[in-house]
Amino acid sequence: MSTSSIKTKSSIGVGQLILFLSVAILVIVVAFPVLLILFNAFWVEGHFNLKNVVEVLSEPDTFKALKNSLIIASCTTIGSTIVGTFFAWLVTRTDLPHKTFMKSMFLVPFMLPSFIGAMAWKMLLSPNAGFINQFFIQHLGFTGPVFNIYSYLGISTVEVMYLFPFVFIQVCGALERMDPTLEESARISGAGLLTITRKITIPLVLPSIMSGALLIMLYSMAHFGTVAVLGIENGIYNIPTLIYERIHQSGGSFASIRTGTVLATVLVISAAIIIWAQRTILGKGHYQIIGGKSFRPMELKLRGLRMPLMIFCLAYIAFTIVLPTVVIFLVGGLKTYGLSFTPENLSLDNYKFILFEYQVTRDAIFNSVTLGFSAAIITMFAGVMISYVIVKIKVRRNGILEFLGMLPFSVPGSVIALGVILAWSGKFGINLYNTVWILLLAYIARYMAFSLKANSAALEQVHDSLVEAARSCGATMWQSLKDIVIPLVRPGMLAAFFLIFLPSLRELTVSIMLYAPTTRTIGVAIYTLNEDGETVISAALAGIALIIIIVGQSIINHFTKKEGA
Repeated sequence: MSTSSIKTKSSIGVGQLILFLSVAILVIVVAFPVLLILFNAFWVEGHFNLKNVVEVLSEPDTFKALKNSLIIASCTTIGSTIVGTFFAWLVTRTDLPHKTFMKSMFLVPFMLPSFIGAMAWKMLLSPNAGFINQFFIQHLGFTGPVFNIYSYLGISTVEVMYLFPFVFIQVCGALERMDPTLEESARISGAGLLTITRKITIPLVLPSIMSGALLIMLYSMAHFGTVAVLGIENGIYNIPTLIYERIHQSGGSFASIRTGTVLATVLVISAAIIIWAQRTILGKGHYQIIGGKSFRPMELKLRGLRMPLMIFCLAYIAFTIVLPTVVIFLVGGLKTYGLSFTPENLSLDNYKFILFEYQVTRDAIFNSVTLGFSAAIITMFAGVMISYVIVKIKVRRNGILEFLGMLPFSVPGSVIALGVILAWSGKFGINLYNTVWILLLAYIARYMAFSLKANSAALEQVHDSLVEAARSCGATMWQSLKDIVIPLVRPGMLAAFFLIFLPSLRELTVSIMLYAPTTRTIGVAIYTLNEDGETVISAALAGIALIIIIVGQSIINHFTKKEGA
């Protein structure tokens, strides 16, 4: 029986239904909102009009925000690439002590919300009230603040702390797979460490470095949280924060939304340019790092540098991960912000207040967990269905479906938020604005790519012969899917669920533009409380959010190991 038997007469009904639902989901949830942004940016009162676009782009605030976005993204990308590549090389290719522990700790920032980290560093390094600055002034005789976190350097440094794992993960994988005989041959020929690293190692892992750098550039260009926490106070706006401020200050007026669509178009074009540049660079050479045999990566002996580099790594972990996390929990326990961290000033009252008494934070926790779970479940099953169409049914032009599914991954969260506002605010007969449903639609669109990637990889491993055998025995298409395909792709479905659930718990960029007083999420509540001067309450809620994220990550690791076993 041929592979095409999957499309037999008896299965046409199910196959067509799956295809129809897949197309409908992607069009309604993804394509329609994104197209509306472009339409509203360039189409005014029924006519194509560039005048409005030119006016918005000519404004000094727009130019300044775009410049700020490029400066912060460039600095963050360069810094993260250097840090991530260095640590990846250190834990994979050297005899650094406790490498496994180091590698695990370097991955921790990957799951922590960067805007919470920005809050912690604001508490530590703000010019007037930062604990570190106050320590220098009170105990070391300084007459003014030593550090100012409200700067380009401060914003970029914080983003580097939380984004370098994008490069670290990619480069670790490439270095572990690379044939060490290439370096060994160069060493036998008399080449030194620096020469080998510069001419062999770095060029061979360049695709992985560039891939990680691309993700960081895209993320930083579109990032709201860190810039909002550390930049707005000093007048530093990037494009996402400018979009938010315009819409927030105008109360969501149509004029501000139209301005937002123009600014969002700038983000989309910037993302397209970054992707094109990366593909152009990588297309200039060939990079083959895996030989025909299995090799164990060569381990470089650090000798006298072993202990200094280990201390350096531990100091970096303590300074960038442990210190801000501890500060969040300690500030959350203070009776009043600004008090010293002494036993008489610390208690659990703020945490009890948030969990059991304060309705705003209780609702925020409930909303985030409910939204995250709902979005993960819906997107998981939708992703399985769409992936099945792409991988197994193989309809004509299925690349369009894959493109639509992956589009939100490269589109900034601000763009997704504006798109769903335009689509579901009553203009087309359905008004979901200021409801939890508009947040749910935005989450589904934003995280669809995660589900497609996880489920497509799982479906690729399910051989068509298994379904064919079931059909030969008289099973219907639906029975084949339910009894064979779904059980076999369950690991991919679980991976998709957790890949969506955890990020949605800490999501801010989309939520801050779509929330209503009754639909605050954890991220929104933390941010707004902090902006309103409720520092200890926002820190306590941030601490609870970190606990939820850590517990969630532990559950992911448990299920991953279980499924792997």
